[in-house]
Amino acid sequence: MAEAPALREVVPSLRRSLRRFGPELRKQRLLLVGATLFIILETAMRLVEPWPLKFVLDQAITTTPTEGSSGIGFIDALSPDTLLLVCGVAVAVAAALRAGFSYLSTVALALAGNRMLTEIRGQLYRHVQRLSLRFHSKARAGDLLTRIIGDIGRLQEVMVTAALPLFANTLTLVGMAIVMFLINWQLALVALALFPLFSPAMVRSGGKIRGVARKQRKQEGEMAAVASESLGAIKVVQALGLEKTLEKGFAASNHASLKEGVQGKRLAAGLERRVDVLVGIGTALVLWFGALQVRKGAITPGDLVVFLMYLKTAFKPMRDLAKYTGRLAQAAAAAERVVELMDTEPDVRDRPGAVPAPALAGHVRFEQVSFAYDYGERLAICGLDLDVPAGTRVALVGPSGAGKSTLASLVPRLYDPIAGRITVDGHDLRDLTLESYRAQVAVVLQESVLFGVSIRDNIAWGTAGATDDDVEAAARLANAHDFISALPEGYETVMGERGATVSGGQRQRIALARAAVRDAPILVFDEPTTGLDEANEREVSEALNRLSAGRTTFLIAHALATVEHADLILYLHSGRVVERGTHAELLALGGAYAAAHALQSAERARHRPAELAPAR
Repeated sequence: MAEAPALREVVPSLRRSLRRFGPELRKQRLLLVGATLFIILETAMRLVEPWPLKFVLDQAITTTPTEGSSGIGFIDALSPDTLLLVCGVAVAVAAALRAGFSYLSTVALALAGNRMLTEIRGQLYRHVQRLSLRFHSKARAGDLLTRIIGDIGRLQEVMVTAALPLFANTLTLVGMAIVMFLINWQLALVALALFPLFSPAMVRSGGKIRGVARKQRKQEGEMAAVASESLGAIKVVQALGLEKTLEKGFAASNHASLKEGVQGKRLAAGLERRVDVLVGIGTALVLWFGALQVRKGAITPGDLVVFLMYLKTAFKPMRDLAKYTGRLAQAAAAAERVVELMDTEPDVRDRPGAVPAPALAGHVRFEQVSFAYDYGERLAICGLDLDVPAGTRVALVGPSGAGKSTLASLVPRLYDPIAGRITVDGHDLRDLTLESYRAQVAVVLQESVLFGVSIRDNIAWGTAGATDDDVEAAARLANAHDFISALPEGYETVMGERGATVSGGQRQRIALARAAVRDAPILVFDEPTTGLDEANEREVSEALNRLSAGRTTFLIAHALATVEHADLILYLHSGRVVERGTHAELLALGGAYAAAHALQSAERARHRPAELAPAR
């Protein structure tokens, strides 16, 4: 009995999801009203279909207790041959109309459902993009893709293949039950007596099916996550020979999904067969009791045939419910996952009263700022006070894990500090709308990502409304114009995924061009020259210098030679600024920066290529 509550949660779960999707559902009210109207008309045709057969049996073939009188003047006035013709035409017309109304209701509901869920998918995608990095650092991309694509797709499928038939058949059941009671209430009670027996079977099996469906959707999310991670890092996978290792992880999730899927199908099939047995018992009882009623003259043979045909149709919702329980359970699980994601609140968002940012000069202040990636964890930034006048170039240096990238991530408000505040031109960042503030900040990461569109679009996406002239000017500023122009298709060259069709240095210069076209007063560069050869490093460094001129710039660097001309150098350790000053001041201080600079200078001298000795 432990599974019973689970099935009872299916309908409430779907109901909660529908309430969550209420605004989108209301936009399709006209289509939904039309679909409902067509379902009612289809139901009416189903109710009419058996009656011509009754008239044939009672009026044209057998002598009945009503002595050949149906009580309908038009029918009684017809000759047997004419009655047969009229009834045959009536059957064909009713079937054709029922099919037409069914088609229209299916199309109307499918259109409404697809429109609604397409809009929900778009909202979900927009919502996921706006969730903070704290969420994305824990979530798995493959599972998010499964929710956006797979779970919404499952809801679309179920709406047409399960929800519509169940609604139509349930409406038919109600109509037929009313007609059966009007014909003979005793036989109607016999026909409907077995319906309460369906509920326990549904509850017991349905709860198990829903649990299995939930596990299967989770396994599919894990499979998608493994596949996404391995394909996104395919170069590393192949270089390290990790194919078999990752195949094992994928196979484990794949087999687990198969096991849950088979179990779900087995449970659904068992439920359908139990329903078939109950339907057979109900039909036998109606046939036995109905035949007795015919022999007593209480009803006609035609009435009994109408009852049996109604009963066959009336039991269809029960068969369908058994058939679609698995689908409904999967839909409930999918809807829960979608709603759970949609209800996730971003940590970084516009707070009430936030206003659009004015044109900023770039005067940045950190006032007693502390930050931790998770509440209760070690502070990544601790009590930072920093005043950066507009146009200042600030270099962030220090050992790995010192807090350089964390500090830089606070500037474009990718995270909010847990204590203190950050201001730009005197405005608390939380008082400005995210979109308007970030539009005035340009970021270039250590491994810049290019999108699978043309180089022109990759650069133009840096700011809204960028013209071709803006794109070319930005490319020239970033030392990218010459190599782009040398490509066979120039600026129209379509990038491979993540920019795999160009070299690392070229990719960085395109990313710099994307930052340049933004013309932002605040720049954040996260080790943009790391991993580049000497020629590319020189090209990128020249572009950085031109791009940062007159702008507030935060540059994270490992190679200290690249920050010697910075206006202010901050040496961080364990989330604190332990030294600050210009290059000359820090060398004179003789502290951690000076020691690190001396060590790197010695390393460069040791690895500088020796001059070739003259040939003998």
